Amino acid sequence: MYNLTEKILSEVKKVIIGKDDVIKKVLMAILSQGHVLLEDVPGVGKTTLAMAFAKTLGLDTKRVQFTPDTMPSDIIGFSVYNKDTGELTYKSGAVMTNLLLADEINRTSSKTQSALLEAMEERRVTVDGVSHDLPQPFVVLATQNPVGSAGTQKLPSAQIDRFLMKLSIGYPDRESQVEIMKGRHSADPLDTCASVMDIPTLNSLIEEVGKTHVEDIIYGYITDLVEATRNNEYIQLGVSPRGAISVARTAKAHAFMEGRDYVTVDDVKSVFSDVCAHRLSLSAKARLHELTEKDLIEKILTDTASPEVRKFEVK
Repeated sequence: MYNLTEKILSEVKKVIIGKDDVIKKVLMAILSQGHVLLEDVPGVGKTTLAMAFAKTLGLDTKRVQFTPDTMPSDIIGFSVYNKDTGELTYKSGAVMTNLLLADEINRTSSKTQSALLEAMEERRVTVDGVSHDLPQPFVVLATQNPVGSAGTQKLPSAQIDRFLMKLSIGYPDRESQVEIMKGRHSADPLDTCASVMDIPTLNSLIEEVGKTHVEDIIYGYITDLVEATRNNEYIQLGVSPRGAISVARTAKAHAFMEGRDYVTVDDVKSVFSDVCAHRLSLSAKARLHELTEKDLIEKILTDTASPEVRKFEVK
């Protein structure tokens, strides 16, 4: 199973050049059954990244370009009267897919944004009092542009908390930019990307990741880190219990992708910033001192004592 993750990464890297770290983190999120918020300027490959993962993993995918007139029914679906049966028939929305690309999610109304809340957390939607399960796996890759706020609706804390990670692809370096231009000159790079698995295999992989062993002392360490965010003079709103669970799940995926069936302190440290930074709400004192969420996370990781954990043999 571990070798499959290397094949996935190899295929996506054919399409997204020079961003190996971001690719690895997105795969970690998928294996953790989490959602990703990509905050970046236009044209750096956010949509291409989603399409590359969809093709490599054999996932059904849908894309929604969020605009002010996008309705909740466009996302979760709606009911229509069937004159033949005399009953309401459910017509599915965009969420009935494995990978939903929510482009510029902050450009739609708060009501439409909130339509995703139940789907992201419980993997189902409720329309006219009837619940409909979503396909498994279900992952949301949402994007937003950090430059300019005209016509945007800031995501509420409750929705931000439902994203496992908030990532940024960023501009490529000079060498990667040259490779990107050469690769796009004569062909679509997605054509070079091959499917390496189907949905049942991916679900088996996700199940295997969930079995990764976590010692109680590691759970205690995660709790200490989370508590530190809640008792910090520069942080107004710390990491939620959902955030703590997300750290543990992502640490499992990190360990699995490193070829281990147990979680170490280093796994937790590697994922803690990406999983938790976007969940923090800073105080006025932090802004006065020009501190960022990542600055505070790094200090918490430095100041919190790391436990000694015995090592296990990989099965």
